Amino acid sequence: MKKKWYNDISNWLAILITIILVPVLIINCSIIFQANTNEDKIPSVFGYKPFIVLSDSMESAIRKGDLIFVKNIEPRKLVKDDVIAFRDSEGTVTTHRIIDIVENDGEKYFVTKGDNNNSQDQNLVEYKDVEGIYKMRLPVIGNIFNALASPTIIIILVLVITICFGLAFYASTKRQRDKEHEEYLALKKKKKLEEEILEDDSSEEKKKLNKK
Repeated sequence: MKKKWYNDISNWLAILITIILVPVLIINCSIIFQANTNEDKIPSVFGYKPFIVLSDSMESAIRKGDLIFVKNIEPRKLVKDDVIAFRDSEGTVTTHRIIDIVENDGEKYFVTKGDNNNSQDQNLVEYKDVEGIYKMRLPVIGNIFNALASPTIIIILVLVITICFGLAFYASTKRQRDKEHEEYLALKKKKKLEEEILEDDSSEEKKKLNKK
């Protein structure tokens, strides 16, 4: 009896990996396209922008090595105590908390500070520098993404995944081949037994005829 596809764990594993990888591939393609289209604009997916935290200035709310997501928002909607991502004077994206909102010559600015810092940021944040409001974090994932940025790590990871898939496929097909071989031997044995029974019956018939 042929094994049905849904009874094979490796098939379910392949489906699960496909379900995970396809959305990741679509998101990556979207980010790459946006990055190449506008180098000055940070790519976003469904209005969310991912950032890797490189400092401990926001601990313990946000930790170094986390992957965080900020959502696009109209700067005028931001209020005191919101955590925002913004570009500093050097163009680096920083994620700090709004501790005050001030007005100068009719323009509003945000005063920001890292929760783990002793003093506020030196420069005021303009509306145009705001990248979004902090929404969530994935602990440690940022460190993993940083590691994956290394070509050597990527090559090793691809090789490991390929080997694992190869071994899983070999094990799955070997079990199937072994089962089919066992079924073949059982069928062969059954057929041989039937032939022997037929031969015995034929011999009995011949003996009866000879006696007559």
